[in-house]
Amino acid sequence: MKLSPLNRRRLALFRSNRRGLWSLVIFGILFGLSLFAEVIANDRPFLVRYDGAFYMPVFRTYPETTFGGEFVTEADYRDPVVAKLIADKGWILWPPIPYSYSTVVRGTGLTALKPPSGSNWLGTDDQARDVMARLIYGFRISVLFGLILTVLSSVIGVAAGALQGYFGGVVDLLFQRFMEIWSSLPVLYLLIILASIITPSFWTLLAIMLLFSWMALVGLVRAEFLRARNFDYVRAARALGVSNIKLMFRHILPNAMVSSLTFLPFILAGSVTTLTSLDFLGFGLPPGSPSLGELLLQGKNNLNAPWLALTGFFVIAIMLSLLVFIGEAVRDAFDPRKIVA
Repeated sequence: MKLSPLNRRRLALFRSNRRGLWSLVIFGILFGLSLFAEVIANDRPFLVRYDGAFYMPVFRTYPETTFGGEFVTEADYRDPVVAKLIADKGWILWPPIPYSYSTVVRGTGLTALKPPSGSNWLGTDDQARDVMARLIYGFRISVLFGLILTVLSSVIGVAAGALQGYFGGVVDLLFQRFMEIWSSLPVLYLLIILASIITPSFWTLLAIMLLFSWMALVGLVRAEFLRARNFDYVRAARALGVSNIKLMFRHILPNAMVSSLTFLPFILAGSVTTLTSLDFLGFGLPPGSPSLGELLLQGKNNLNAPWLALTGFFVIAIMLSLLVFIGEAVRDAFDPRKIVA
């Protein structure tokens, strides 16, 4: 697809911001790797060769009888008996981190609150689970949660702001009064109350947070539509009989989205922070779910295991810093003063 001269200029401005460009590259690599968490960190082997056949337990469940065992239940590849049966007629290829986010590390000696070592790169938590594995899965959940929430809240916010700004009058007045009341509600307390009443899950928590996060772009889009609805090209299109829907979303919205796009990385950072806060307070994802907030909570409760708090702090700080740097680069790329200069 060929870019217009204006978009080429914006892309050049984004690339000229080396900090933002490298932040996007690093964040993209980290998020891309986390999407393959099951391949990187799993308590099931990635590949098993047994008696001349290949098996992939990461993607499929095999009974123990497949490998010469006695039970028809799922094979426990960490069981010394099963491991010996496979080793006699083949081999096992484990992921780089042979633990999933819920795997309890077994072995001789200390397993719970075990400091970083060669077998557990970032140690274990107070339930003897590998911190590195939980970190990878928790990072993926946090980013996916933030992305979905950002997209949905932006769609609703842009649509609401477009309706307010385009029609104005009574529609704008009533909507503004509603938003004043809605935005004055104590969001965090309501989230805690709702999360304590409804069994929390990824989607229910997303729906609850969406009730309050859609207002981030309403004011900006509303102002753009109020300004653009009296432009000559809009009046001309209206005189030619163009429908309101087409005028709003085909002619005015592209101009409003220029300024709205600069806020998306910051909204994403805010969404991730809110989820982390709820998990830290115990009102977020279900117990046992991999979570950055839960990792910080464990660090607070186990001051004798500093690797927990340090891991959670640095991961969240680096992730939010990358998002902020990306947002600054996007803001500079869409800055009309720099485009014209």
